[in-house]
Amino acid sequence: MTRIETAHGAGGRVMQRLLEDVIIPSFSHRKLGSIGLDEMDDGATFQLNDARFIVCTDAHTVHPLFFPGGNIGTLTACGTVNDLAVMGAQPVAMTNTVIVEEGFEIDTLQSILKSLNDVIEPIGVAMIAGDTKVMPKGTLDSLVMSTTGIGVIYGDKPVADSGAQPGDDIIVTGPIGDHGTSLLAHREGLEFDTDLTSDVAPLWEPIRACLDTGGVHAMKDPTRGGTAVALNEVASKSGVEFEIQESHIPVRPAVVSLCEILGLDALHMSCEGTAVMAVDSSNTDDILEALRKHRATNECRIIGSVTEGTPRVVMKTEIGGKKIVQVPYGEPIPRVC
Repeated sequence: MTRIETAHGAGGRVMQRLLEDVIIPSFSHRKLGSIGLDEMDDGATFQLNDARFIVCTDAHTVHPLFFPGGNIGTLTACGTVNDLAVMGAQPVAMTNTVIVEEGFEIDTLQSILKSLNDVIEPIGVAMIAGDTKVMPKGTLDSLVMSTTGIGVIYGDKPVADSGAQPGDDIIVTGPIGDHGTSLLAHREGLEFDTDLTSDVAPLWEPIRACLDTGGVHAMKDPTRGGTAVALNEVASKSGVEFEIQESHIPVRPAVVSLCEILGLDALHMSCEGTAVMAVDSSNTDDILEALRKHRATNECRIIGSVTEGTPRVVMKTEIGGKKIVQVPYGEPIPRVC
């Protein structure tokens, strides 16, 4: 490929190659702490005097801007908070850039910004800086938001993708695929007898409870590319094999139905209020108990375990066979986050 395609921003193999071959090598100084650009984690570490921080950045181009369960403001806030949280950092501050098309309704913009604030205000995150640009009509699809988050490392060290260990249990904090599926159904006008909505939610409070419990070795929020990408990234970076049970993975019936009709895989559908975790098996029961006290994570499940072996994800199917869970070529549903 000589030109950028939609798949380059979708979180799959094509995007990984773009990052590894083009974007990351363009910069000679790529880290200020133990985790930087080369690690391709959800954020990066840096330290000022005795204070240790995580910084993350993300852009959001969701279409449509409003969807069942939220809007681009909710998504922007939760995506940034969760990227910090899964690295073991308490979110404390954000900046936000808004690029808006000429003619966009000011009342709609205010509604989106209010939704963003409604997420970050209760967890004590300050919006400390930002920028606003206006593009001529017809040169931008409505609105794009780009946010940077700053968090303080909560425990002794950050939680890295590379931290999973043989003997760990693999936990998913809730049903998978809700966000991508509900947004697709809404976008395409598909009619289902269901109240399926996006799972978009901030995860800092339940994750903090897990960190207080101890034994959390790795975490990832399965956004672009879905649960398949999140599991494969952690397994690959940790140098371990993940063995998961298909029958243990929580998937709502409506998600199963839509995926079957359209030939999609729920493991490839994005989530925005769910995390996968590799945890010390001796802490599993306490971590599950902590998660079940929070609305966003009260449907958590153990879906497998970590073993020594080839870095990959192997799923035992419901009919008793085994298959390798592959990283998708690209996001099957573009512009969902």
